[in-house]
Amino acid sequence: MSSTKEKAITLAKNAAKKVGTALLTTHAKTYGKNSVKKNGMSPDFPLSGFDCKKADPNGHFTVGFGKAEMLPEDLHKKRYYMAGYGPYKPINGILDAPFAHAAYIDDNSGRGAILLISLDCVGTLQKDVDYIRQQLAGFVRMTGCRSIDICSTHNHAGIDTMGMWGPLPKSGKDKEYMKIVIAAIKKSCELAYASRRDGDLYFGQVEVEDMQRDPRYPQTYSKLLTRFRFVPNDGSREIYLINFAGHAEMLRPKNKLVSADWPCVFREYIREHTGAETLLFQGAIGGMISMQIQDENPLKSIRIIGEKMGAFALAVQNERKLEPAINTLRRRIYLPCSNLLFIAFGRLRVFDTDIFSRPDEFYNISLMSELNYMEIGDVKCLLVPGEIFPELHTGEYLSAEESGTGTGAEANPLPLTEIAQDKDLLVFGLANAELGYIVPPNDYLLDPIAPFMVPLPKDRTGRKHYEETNSVGIRCAGVIAETFTEMMQTVNAAKR
Repeated sequence: MSSTKEKAITLAKNAAKKVGTALLTTHAKTYGKNSVKKNGMSPDFPLSGFDCKKADPNGHFTVGFGKAEMLPEDLHKKRYYMAGYGPYKPINGILDAPFAHAAYIDDNSGRGAILLISLDCVGTLQKDVDYIRQQLAGFVRMTGCRSIDICSTHNHAGIDTMGMWGPLPKSGKDKEYMKIVIAAIKKSCELAYASRRDGDLYFGQVEVEDMQRDPRYPQTYSKLLTRFRFVPNDGSREIYLINFAGHAEMLRPKNKLVSADWPCVFREYIREHTGAETLLFQGAIGGMISMQIQDENPLKSIRIIGEKMGAFALAVQNERKLEPAINTLRRRIYLPCSNLLFIAFGRLRVFDTDIFSRPDEFYNISLMSELNYMEIGDVKCLLVPGEIFPELHTGEYLSAEESGTGTGAEANPLPLTEIAQDKDLLVFGLANAELGYIVPPNDYLLDPIAPFMVPLPKDRTGRKHYEETNSVGIRCAGVIAETFTEMMQTVNAAKR
């Protein structure tokens, strides 16, 4: 191709980007202004107190496990779209079935149990999670359950549960499939309640070597696999709750078979070697923390990863018995949305999400989500929506010389571990909503011509910035940190 022709094509692409961005920006500003004029500003959320109680030294935990398949019978007849990677990739077969897994956990304090749910899917929207909770209202009344959290394994080989992987600008989320997902969640919760047993809960960790990779500088992430292990008094099967940071995307972009990816093999390995059932929860995977490819054949690769990770889960050391107390504090939050495509997707119902009017420096448009702080025994946990960067968790921020913006760590919020005053704070990512990547502000860069539409080619240090295009906006990290700070103030006040 001649240099003249290449130059003409580049100019044409840039012009298209400018027009598209200009139209989206005008639309966002108009929509935000009209929304405020019509509905006024969305009200603040009421502040809830910290539901806390000391453990009974003579007490015990009661825990149950349930799982249910999330697979449509007409998969070979009807068109479903695979979530993850690019849009419009119809599924053409099944490798293994995705599941909903539920753990019913009661500290027997009289306040009711909590439900922790893990789904083999790419993510959920807050509106869907709220609807699912409504559908579980009868279960809550029957069992006295006081808290429900729905997390995703961020599986890239499952059916679209969000909408953005269909034939855009139409949604790829199938209403009938979502009914199947909800039915599986309800069934798994009912089975978990029915199978509950009294026993003890143990906590331990193991460092996982040579299994993760981080393609975005700085290469920093948690290598810890964390395990909660429930041991029933009657000697029946144990239950594992595993927290680990590693994308479930090892079947790679060309795959068109439904699968739970490496977590399927991981859970099978544990079950075959111990009889235990397992729930997997993602940690801080933003940036993006994935697994090391083990073989050029993706099917062999997920088998090797799952088995190696299963062996690590069985090698957890330094376990300690937890006192039976589960204390929680949940807060709703508004996140200023500057992502023009997210706003457009919301307006076009690609995302079935509510958009709120809140004052901010962008378009007065916010998305709503939540944080849930939880203490299980003496283990502090924070359930965070989206894929949070590990730096925001532990504080290993880039310096001014290293960051894409040329600003230092002072531009970033306090890390979550510092806010919690606990270096061992556990983060559960993709909890109750998938908000995309949550990026440190001092390394947050967008393409100046087409922000959110195309990744920044390269920053001043020669690095690309893909993750920003799939983020709510630069204020997301700060709002989460600010809210968590207020939450910890409430927690600490309640403990005085």
